Amino acid sequence: MRTILVDDEAANLENLKILLAKYCPEIKVVVCSTTIEEAFAQVKLHHPDLLFLDIQMGKTTGFDLLKQLTEKTFEVVFVTAYDHYGIQAVKFAALDYLLKPVDPEELKAAVEKAKIRIKNKIDGDQLNFLLSQIKKSEATIPKIALPQQHEIRYVSVDDIVRCVADNTYTFFFLSNGDKILISKPLKEYADLLKPQGFVRAHQSHLVNPKFVKSWLKEDGGTLLMTNGDKIPVSKPNREMVKEVLGK
Repeated sequence: MRTILVDDEAANLENLKILLAKYCPEIKVVVCSTTIEEAFAQVKLHHPDLLFLDIQMGKTTGFDLLKQLTEKTFEVVFVTAYDHYGIQAVKFAALDYLLKPVDPEELKAAVEKAKIRIKNKIDGDQLNFLLSQIKKSEATIPKIALPQQHEIRYVSVDDIVRCVADNTYTFFFLSNGDKILISKPLKEYADLLKPQGFVRAHQSHLVNPKFVKSWLKEDGGTLLMTNGDKIPVSKPNREMVKEVLGK
């Protein structure tokens, strides 16, 4: 895969090149860029398959580069030392990111996922979706990208009734009756959707309080959802759930 590395620190670029050469031999680094302006020109010239893109670059960001590129025919893996900066938007768009210092195993996993997407030519318009989210407050992001095998569903957060863990997978139950299986653990979505008001009622259940109809006293505490589903509330989470629901 023809790859361009973009980071404003030369040491970071060199370290990433070494890691890619050692752990991801299928990657061919065609050029490295230390500024957004240089990266823009190199992307237009080389048409890469993959871009490793730093988020914070002095007074600019990697998002600024993406805004300038009208054609986005490449995959992107964000690389950042700032786990708070823009990461929520990146997660909502279901895009890959790596925290510095880069872990080799996480690097290999990100490259593997990029290979699959390039091979299958899955076009979910995720980068444009990401940029639309960057314009909004992170606390009011209205949609989330849910990647499935052959498509990426863009779902309004307000339409998610609940999420259920199934080993390392997560089922999303939507208000229209749809049920979507995602190959990511519930914890990832629990952390992501917590700022949106979602509450972890149980180790295996994440619920949207908007769809809670009532609190049933059976079994020590059960949530009755507006669609008729009953969700158990674990003892350790009971007081926290009551607080969220205003009980």
